[in-house]
Amino acid sequence: MTTAALEKPAPAGHYEPKGMLIDGAWVDGASGERIAVENPANRRTITEVPRGDAADVDAAVAAAAKAFPGWARTAPRERGRALLRIADAMEARAEEMARTIALETGNALRTQARPEAMISADIFRYYGGLGGELKGETVPLGEKVLNYTRREPLGVVGAVIPWNAPVLLGALKIAAALVAGNTMVLKAAEDAPLGVLLMADICQEHLPKGVLNVLTGYGAECGGPLANHPGVAKLSFTGSTEVGRIMMRAAAERIVPVSLELGGKSPSIVFPDADEDWVADGIIAAMRFTRQSQSCTAGSRLFLHADIFDSFLDKLVAKTAKLKLGDPLDEATDVGTIINEKQFRKVCGYVEEGLKRADARLVMGGLPPETGPLSEGYFALPTLFADAANDWRLAREEIFGPVLVAIRWTDLDDAIRMANDSHYGLAAYVWTRDIGQGLRTAHAVESGWVQVNQGVGQVPGQSYGGYKQSGMGREFSLEGMLESFTQRKNVTVNLETPPARG
Repeated sequence: MTTAALEKPAPAGHYEPKGMLIDGAWVDGASGERIAVENPANRRTITEVPRGDAADVDAAVAAAAKAFPGWARTAPRERGRALLRIADAMEARAEEMARTIALETGNALRTQARPEAMISADIFRYYGGLGGELKGETVPLGEKVLNYTRREPLGVVGAVIPWNAPVLLGALKIAAALVAGNTMVLKAAEDAPLGVLLMADICQEHLPKGVLNVLTGYGAECGGPLANHPGVAKLSFTGSTEVGRIMMRAAAERIVPVSLELGGKSPSIVFPDADEDWVADGIIAAMRFTRQSQSCTAGSRLFLHADIFDSFLDKLVAKTAKLKLGDPLDEATDVGTIINEKQFRKVCGYVEEGLKRADARLVMGGLPPETGPLSEGYFALPTLFADAANDWRLAREEIFGPVLVAIRWTDLDDAIRMANDSHYGLAAYVWTRDIGQGLRTAHAVESGWVQVNQGVGQVPGQSYGGYKQSGMGREFSLEGMLESFTQRKNVTVNLETPPARG
């Protein structure tokens, strides 16, 4: 593992927040209190944002409710054209967005933040093209009856997003909900609100006031009141399974629809014919090492066939060692930082447990250095434990950090059983030159998204979501937008004219 320079000052060009966006205006929180936003690469405060609370939620929901009738009546294609204009504006400010993301999340500019800025613009462009797809159906009930369905928006959507890919995840919710005719109140993650506020700044230039409202604040003080607000008609949440349960209880109390994209403990199954360099590259990508593995789709359980176990790990270690860990704003950096001290300590705790376990062999990484440039921020080393079982904590719990566990297998049925032996089911990866074998394995794995011979990220148009406790509902796709942000109405018309009275 090499280290990119940390001494350079952060270049100018990141976004300076103006407040929270409520009813088309930038406002401070009702309490007047603020939240410090930290740069995780050096633990210094970047800026402050309002500490929103229940009063701000009330104001934002009221604004969204007021804007809803007019926005819902706007022609779907016109709503789509607004999103297309937002996409162009986001693309024009992509570098500012990328630097903002890198500064506040610790995600490396070149490998993560810049691609996130670009795909976020693409998400608006994708959904902007779906305005004409809000279609219903006709049902033949005879010549004297017209029966048809129509897709109608739900109303005010309350959305909560996490900090690991804040702009991407915010764009998914905003674009899909708005093109369907809903209005939105979105709470940004307190650790990474700046990129989301920049996106809101761009959006509000192309939307009627109140259609999009963005709050900043802590979960209990701001997210909780939003989840429980009687004026919210739909909840959309991305985050941990633990908080997902809270959101689901809030939705159940008021019987409102909810969509949840939650955690994962994704398996990678490598067959003996895949002991090759390209597969090692794919495992690094699937593990999301260049995002510090702060991804719910990280392939953090590596099931390696016993015949290639040691030779494949040698390849994986050699390739991972070439990744440069350092300042997220340095173009040379491949791997940035963990988001905050709490998460950093959590990741280190898992590593410490692995080091103490007798049947877990440390293959690479370990605890981060306590001195030198990397000690100035929340830098975690890409770490790999081998010769471990599938039933210990590091192989079962979502670490949300760069800790990979390699497990031997010889019998495919046993490998699939272990892969499915998890309460998660978000993503999975299969690696083999036998495509038939790869597809059979993909069909047997209990995950909402399975990739064969690649470990890339999501793209607009695919259906993305989880099985089991990894969530419910789908995103990134037309069907996800229709299922999550519209409701179906059936209209039946008697075409037979009654006799005139005379």
